[in-house]
Amino acid sequence: MSGSSVYRRARAVVASAAALAAAAVGLWTGLGEGSAHAAGAVPSPDHVVVVVFENHAYSQVIGSSSAPYINSLKSGGANLTQSYAETHPSQPNYFALFSGSTQGITDDSCYTPGFSSAPNLASEQIAAGRSWASYNETLPSQGSTTCSSGTYARKHNPWFGFGNVPTSSAKTFAQFPSDYSTLPQLSFVVPNLCSDMHDCSVSSGDTWLKNNLGAYATWAKTHNSLLVVTFDEDNRLSGNRIPTVFYGQPVTAGSSSATTYNHYDLLRTLEDTQGLGTHAGNAASAKDITGIWAS
Repeated sequence: MSGSSVYRRARAVVASAAALAAAAVGLWTGLGEGSAHAAGAVPSPDHVVVVVFENHAYSQVIGSSSAPYINSLKSGGANLTQSYAETHPSQPNYFALFSGSTQGITDDSCYTPGFSSAPNLASEQIAAGRSWASYNETLPSQGSTTCSSGTYARKHNPWFGFGNVPTSSAKTFAQFPSDYSTLPQLSFVVPNLCSDMHDCSVSSGDTWLKNNLGAYATWAKTHNSLLVVTFDEDNRLSGNRIPTVFYGQPVTAGSSSATTYNHYDLLRTLEDTQGLGTHAGNAASAKDITGIWAS
């Protein structure tokens, strides 16, 4: 074989090896980027409704015969098996979930309305030109800042603590629309002290959810919308592990995640479903909830 032939063969072998290496790197990089993108992606629902219940541990609700409706949502939606609250008692957890910080709140006492100007889920939503409302069961009237009234307790409604959230956006639950297409893009529903399982049984709260938001959940399945059911804290006996269930068209039915998540992760996920460019408080360093979304 001539020297030129050997040279040509050597060049061909080198070129072929280089091409294979480049292809392998490209394939690996492509897979890596795709996986990273998929892992970080959250859906963009048309409507998100978050319902917060009270003071029950994961094992008191998930798998319990006292909560058949919540467990049906779990079966037809997604279940977070390692979801945790931040602290005790109730009120600082609500602030954490809403604003990424307890805002210095350490107990359930009545605070001065509008005491904080910190960023929060509602202020971010409003600043982005998106719609927001809270629906508060047994609230005496729209925008009322009263601390308590019968079975109503303001300690479960953190939006009143922020001067950058209009009190008019706090509505009574009677104002929750029957035409779900008119719902805000993001809203919270807070049941009263009986309906939220605080003063009444798990069964009472489960029945309330089915009777009052079951029709929305069914609608959400076919209208690119999402229902999130979570709890403020556990019963102080389970390491603050709480139930958190997602249901709706963007969710893979029957899915679950064993990743450890907390209120700050849920807040970040809610912000990202809205396409917000900001993250409040500890949500900035939190992670999106993944592994449960429909492709």
